[in-house]
Amino acid sequence: MKRSLVLSAVLLAGCFHPFNVRDYPTAAALYQVGVERYQAGKWGDAASAFERLTLDLPSRDPLLAPSEWYLGQARLKRKERLLAAQAFIKLSEQFPDDTLADDALLASGRAYLALWPRPSLDPQYGLLAQTQFRLLVGVYPDSPLADSATAALKALAERFAAKDYDTGMHYVRRKAFDSAILYFKDVVKNWPESDRARQAMLRMVEVYRLPYMNYADDAKEMCDALLGAYPQDAEVLATCKINPADSTAAARPPRPPRD
Repeated sequence: MKRSLVLSAVLLAGCFHPFNVRDYPTAAALYQVGVERYQAGKWGDAASAFERLTLDLPSRDPLLAPSEWYLGQARLKRKERLLAAQAFIKLSEQFPDDTLADDALLASGRAYLALWPRPSLDPQYGLLAQTQFRLLVGVYPDSPLADSATAALKALAERFAAKDYDTGMHYVRRKAFDSAILYFKDVVKNWPESDRARQAMLRMVEVYRLPYMNYADDAKEMCDALLGAYPQDAEVLATCKINPADSTAAARPPRPPRD
């Protein structure tokens, strides 16, 4: 009985032997076990294996690019998004002609984007994500992933616009109207295709019309721009006091807002 217990303990110890990259003397063996660990959901072991490979493999070794890719993926599985993005960027920079280069740019952008979950937070990672998506579209315009990067850039524009718009509304609530107008103008200038641009222009009309602002001409000019850009928008028509049946007013040519 005692002997059986000892044998069981030895077998269990073998089953739970900690993963050690030094147990695999060749790069090929370490790569293979890294893939196996990744497929088995052992993200920490996989990350250790591929990190060792990325440090030890010579720059022209064919295993280096896929090792960077697997390292980034394993980091993502562990929610180590910043480290994942760095691995993907190394792949795209060191192997721009590799078939994984465009995948790596998209993956790095998405990793950075996940680090900026709300527009109210510091946009540093959003800007880094934007850079990666722009690189993908610019360097690999024929990539099947280019459309995904373009869609991501559009979604990012909405986030950036929302951040500036929310800042403008913060100043409106504090009655710091001149500062609010500056932020609303930034939304219109920098993110003209976003829905927040329309909202920012509407808020500017409202601020310009405040009795103590006395910017009636600016309000009219902004309404002209709004009616040119959004001739059928109900909120625009209501704010600018235009009857929807008045096709002449709704068909005014667009005019840009005054700086």
